[in-house]
Amino acid sequence: MAALLALYLLARPTWRRTLAGLIAALAGGLAGWFLVWLVTDVFDVFGVALTPVTTLWTALGFGGVSLAVANLFRSRWWRKVVAIVSIPVFLAAAFCGINADFGAYRDLNDVLGVVPYGALQLHAEKGEVVAGTDWKATTTPAAAGELPAKGEVGTVRIPATESRFPARKAVVYLPPVALTANPPALPVMYALSGQPGAPADMFTAGGLARAMDAFAAQHDGYAPIVVAADQLGGPGRNPMCVDSADYGNSATYLLTDVRNWVRSHLRVSSDPAGWSVFGYSQGATCAVQFASGRPDLFGSALASSSELGPTLGNEALTISTGFGGSKQAYEKAQPAAMMKANTPYRDSVMVFGAGADDAKYSGFARTLYEDAQRAGIRAELLSSPGTAHDWKTVRYVLAHGFPAIARQLGLGS
Repeated sequence: MAALLALYLLARPTWRRTLAGLIAALAGGLAGWFLVWLVTDVFDVFGVALTPVTTLWTALGFGGVSLAVANLFRSRWWRKVVAIVSIPVFLAAAFCGINADFGAYRDLNDVLGVVPYGALQLHAEKGEVVAGTDWKATTTPAAAGELPAKGEVGTVRIPATESRFPARKAVVYLPPVALTANPPALPVMYALSGQPGAPADMFTAGGLARAMDAFAAQHDGYAPIVVAADQLGGPGRNPMCVDSADYGNSATYLLTDVRNWVRSHLRVSSDPAGWSVFGYSQGATCAVQFASGRPDLFGSALASSSELGPTLGNEALTISTGFGGSKQAYEKAQPAAMMKANTPYRDSVMVFGAGADDAKYSGFARTLYEDAQRAGIRAELLSSPGTAHDWKTVRYVLAHGFPAIARQLGLGS
């Protein structure tokens, strides 16, 4: 459509107008390309490289808008009207092209940040805790006709009782077997979004519920309970999953408040092997931190595009704001240091993945994989073909990495 509008704007022009339009479009395209280069290669605003596809759509968007603006001058009224109307069309086309590359938004609700899930209703039979019970010892098929076809997704408010962390509502997935009258104690998987982001992202963009339902359909309704809690406290914040005066007690919220809520409201495993952490980007870094530093709580981690450790993009800034100025505390919080300190791990699994077109994070994944192997952790390394630092990579890592996590959780074969 944008291309047709461009042709219409150039329809029956003089050669001077044709030349002016082409120059405007070319200048706009070059400006878009230059902007991408500036924010990624020079200032590294996003901390990741943008793909050639995103760069191309940015250039096309700038070129289209420039062409439209050029047609606002010394032109007839109808050409001005078409030019004005075409500007949002060019921008929308560029946005859709970039979104197709990142695979982030399904619809307008996702763009606007509307959480498509209602409040999760936890009934008494679901909330009864089987203390000290390993779910694997109680696994029995649900009664005939009792098992729902799909799991249930909903929002819950998890109080920050100990941490006082300003967390947003969490999103929880209950597999089909958890919805039966007498559910067994199930394994748990945390799901942590990237930054900027929100808990619902792991389900809307990450496709978690679909993946878990597909797994449950092949395993008699069994899948882990998934808890997407808020480790950020806001879309633009990065507390790095540590406790700090500047960003709040993100670690305490996840490791104490969220864990206590899960154990007091849901039938879950008490075995560390039955607890896992899945994350994307900043959330993946948190996943590696927790599985490396607290093997007594988490037996596995699934990390899509993880950093090497907690970071704000600048070591000095990270130390001063995230670790109270203590370089020693910062160094001790790095997964490589924690892996070395906890070697040998008794029973841990970690899967590291990144997009094949994301050289930076592919390098991080390989380094973490090698560190984990040296520490005695059963590790896997994944490379998502044709993707970069985006949600397509997340979905690939989930699809190809979850089987190893499921085995560790006691699910599958």
